[in-house]
Amino acid sequence: MNLPVTTPASPELDLSLGLPAALDGRDGTNRARGEHLQIAADSDVEAVRLWLAEYAGSPHTLRSYRKEAVRLLLWATRTLGKPLSSLTREDFLLYEQFLAAPAGDWADPARPRRSTARRLFDGPLSARSRHQALGIVSGLLSYLVSAGYLAGNPLALRRRTGAVARRTRRVERYLDHALWDHILASIEQWPRLTARDHQHYERGRWLIRLLYHTGLRVSEAANAKAADFYQRRGNWWLHVVGKGGAEGEVPVSAALMEDLARYRVFNGLAPTPSGNETAAAVMSVAGNLHKHLTPAAVYLIVKEIFRRAAVVLEASDPDGAATLRLASTHWLRHTAASHQADAGTDLRFIQKNMRHASIQTTGIYLHAEDDERHTNTVRDPDPR
Repeated sequence: MNLPVTTPASPELDLSLGLPAALDGRDGTNRARGEHLQIAADSDVEAVRLWLAEYAGSPHTLRSYRKEAVRLLLWATRTLGKPLSSLTREDFLLYEQFLAAPAGDWADPARPRRSTARRLFDGPLSARSRHQALGIVSGLLSYLVSAGYLAGNPLALRRRTGAVARRTRRVERYLDHALWDHILASIEQWPRLTARDHQHYERGRWLIRLLYHTGLRVSEAANAKAADFYQRRGNWWLHVVGKGGAEGEVPVSAALMEDLARYRVFNGLAPTPSGNETAAAVMSVAGNLHKHLTPAAVYLIVKEIFRRAAVVLEASDPDGAATLRLASTHWLRHTAASHQADAGTDLRFIQKNMRHASIQTTGIYLHAEDDERHTNTVRDPDPR
């Protein structure tokens, strides 16, 4: 007897898509029929829901992955009349073409963003967005293969040359040293006339430094606890739980520990965190010591910091102001890695600090090397 598949209660795990019963995947041509099924799911929707449940602790990732899963499920059943578990490599070639030009109801602005009749696209996806979408879907298929639900992953046959080529390009979404210095100076001009103003200033001042000096992702900063800071052999470290629950540790400078002490004292805590306290590393907007910010709140605070800095810079450096208005939290992660590389930090150490799986990914931050090559190659014409 098959028991019902249960997953943690969450709106993001709701996949009530109204798919035809004949296309639920129970008879999919790519279904594995062996005896080593690792999940109880017997339909594509149930299997996808279990995959999504693995990311329940990462709300931003969960929303992104759910979006791609819903798009694929609806496209396969509506356009091809196939369940997900019957898709072939040829089908995914068609899907990639579809992502580049979704037409009709798929991107109809008159349709709502929710309900079964909603639109799923704002327009064609860029090459980068298509690559990301197919990477997410490939992860889903690989999970279902490992779970014994699918016989194979059609996207495993996809050529990787384009992705590798893109990874060798230098990252451009980062702040140069002058813009970073301007941001720090701009924050010091924030008003502190009321208790609420002062609280907002101290939180913003600490958060921007935390993100820059540690290279944390937005969700990692939101979930960080004061107890995650610990000392070993006289040096301070930050324990981080990253993507997929992967654990790592990031070195913490004495300067950042001083900034943490200042923030904690302002909030009525001891300067140095202890290993058994429950306070958040960055406290909620309401000032609750034990309530974490949400990733969305971290994002909005950082955007506000950039916006205010852009206003100050507008008259003297409009290009710099425009860059700040485009910047987001992830730019600080890129900035951290880029500035570490500029300072001559060993690439292996930067890889560990950023927790990159491949050192090739870390190599995209070597801007100083490119600057030196450009300076020594391109010289002013001889003034004769």
